[in-house]
Amino acid sequence: MSKLDAQVRDIFNAGVAAADPAQGVTRAMGWVQQEGPGPGGRWHVVALGKAALAMARAALDALPDETPALIVTNPENASGAQLPAGAKLIAGDHPVPGAGSEAAGHAILDHLAQLGPQDRLLALISGGGSALAVAPAEGLSLSDKAEVSRLLLGCGADIEQMNLIRQSLSRLKGGGWLAASAAPVTGLILSDVPGDDLRVIASGPTVAPIGTRAQGAALCRELGIWDQLPAPVQSCLERADETQTLPQARNRLIGANGISCEAMMKAGAQAAPFALSGDVADLAPRIVALLKEMPSGTVLGFGGETTVKLRGDGAGGRNQELALRVAFGVEQAGLAGDWRFLSGGTDGRDGPTDAAGGLVGPESLRAMRAAGTDPEALLENNDSYRALQAGGALLITGATGTNVADLAVLAKG
Repeated sequence: MSKLDAQVRDIFNAGVAAADPAQGVTRAMGWVQQEGPGPGGRWHVVALGKAALAMARAALDALPDETPALIVTNPENASGAQLPAGAKLIAGDHPVPGAGSEAAGHAILDHLAQLGPQDRLLALISGGGSALAVAPAEGLSLSDKAEVSRLLLGCGADIEQMNLIRQSLSRLKGGGWLAASAAPVTGLILSDVPGDDLRVIASGPTVAPIGTRAQGAALCRELGIWDQLPAPVQSCLERADETQTLPQARNRLIGANGISCEAMMKAGAQAAPFALSGDVADLAPRIVALLKEMPSGTVLGFGGETTVKLRGDGAGGRNQELALRVAFGVEQAGLAGDWRFLSGGTDGRDGPTDAAGGLVGPESLRAMRAAGTDPEALLENNDSYRALQAGGALLITGATGTNVADLAVLAKG
């Protein structure tokens, strides 16, 4: 590993470390316990998301022994996990909900139904929760919800647009936990979305919804997916919203992409002049132009979340495709000299792959072609994983136990 490779990895790792979910929960538990259960009541913990296991462990360390807890997380984090006493673990499916997600959604609703007004629910929410637990609205099936997720992922919808539509089709999202629980709710939330809108993180189970079903229907038409939606989904979005006044939860943000970006700055990066946002095909040329103007020895750190339009059936994710597109852009611009670009998901997983993202440099495309692959054709098929793998340019971190969207590092030697 070269000095420049090590530098960009260290800066990325500093950003991931700053999103440690256990530390965030531990710091917040004094505030949490200012308002506890009533007479005869007890604490209950429901943790949902890619950081659910670490968050639940930290919370249960501070709560009475044998506090009931339900933990829903992704299979990578659930595998081989040692559970605290009194805790039940369910692995949902991500990024497209499956049978595990449906089982998790029913388990959450069943747990919330047991609570009385004398109890207190501690909701621990992190990114990925939208897919990991699902409870379709009346008249919808799991396959209907999975098809909606597939269409949203493929049309380039951003996270807020996805969640507006998801909330309209769910009994859990958009304040669903508040509607289902007779107990007051306290929420600790790890943000995986730019701007840290609590209504968007895991589709906002402990906050009021983003919008109405009518707005969801209009957005589907705007995104060009309305005619492809299953008929039951169209019918659901055309129904009037239920009228229900939701109780107010005590919600607190304990980690976010901005905090991780600050940690990257402390580790030696300068703040990039723009965020990771928009379609990767549009963002990559901006990054290449930035590299062209950067003085030697400069390192920039980015945070945010991009989108990608699916045209083929290859494997990869937004971070891998962004890294590959930057490599092509540098080659096409004829830029010489040493450079590196790393883009990765803070959860350690980019799309339906085992990679967090990609780390490319001046030798990456040459290595891909020398390995007998055609990176241009692979990119056209959204197969950035195979291209980067052939060039030794995959960023593999393993599951990190956290999720605060994406981070990137651009360095010029």
